[in-house]
Amino acid sequence: MERAQQGPRARYREQTRAEIKDLALRQLAEGSGTALALTRIAKEMGLSGPALYRYFTGRDDLLNALIRDAYDDAAAAMARAAARSAKGSRGVRARLHDLAEAYRAWAVAEPHRYLLLQGAPIPGYVAPPDTLERARAVLGPFLPLFATGNPGPAVAATVDEMTAWLTAEESVRAWVAQYAPEAAEATEPAEAAEATGAGGAVTAAAAHALAGAVLAWAQLHGSVSLEVAGQFAGMAHRGGTLLGAQMELLADAFGLE
Repeated sequence: MERAQQGPRARYREQTRAEIKDLALRQLAEGSGTALALTRIAKEMGLSGPALYRYFTGRDDLLNALIRDAYDDAAAAMARAAARSAKGSRGVRARLHDLAEAYRAWAVAEPHRYLLLQGAPIPGYVAPPDTLERARAVLGPFLPLFATGNPGPAVAATVDEMTAWLTAEESVRAWVAQYAPEAAEATEPAEAAEATGAGGAVTAAAAHALAGAVLAWAQLHGSVSLEVAGQFAGMAHRGGTLLGAQMELLADAFGLE
């Protein structure tokens, strides 16, 4: 409805911005973020350099749009995977594997976009602050899974550090509460951790959720980034097999059923 109500000029501007982003993504697929050249995009579109700046103020503005789009698409893929996995009687451990594979599948299908988010930093570029919330949306579906866990000694130090982070950062407490609301609310004294933040008690379940999500991200980033960058070439294993083994170890560490 909103698109239908736009005037011809607004629709043309939207279409042109989309075409610029498509050409930019093609450049990224051929190289990396450092290879992004607005002059080349303008030439391919038959525009002058100054005309292109009517749509994006510069390289960083275009990168901002590409990064926001990539995070939003990845988050949507993870949300769909979480919704599918939650149906039926699949256990938490199986759902962890479902989410990990969905993350990997998106990255493998969109390697240049994944590397734009998780690859080497682009010299001179600083992502806008709002990308933090978008990145958290990608990992959000992992939070309720680990909230159900019973972490063992191997991850106890990480749980302690996540408890401290929850205590200190209201935005982190809000993130956990958004995706794992039951974990963020202490219903029994035994559920509450010793720390208390400005928003009230930090529950053990919330600390478990955050610790598990952060550790899952570290495992995903390491394994998937290696695969997407071609580092597994010539080796006998599949990327999915390695990632599956890592998720099994993580599920064991948190006592997921």
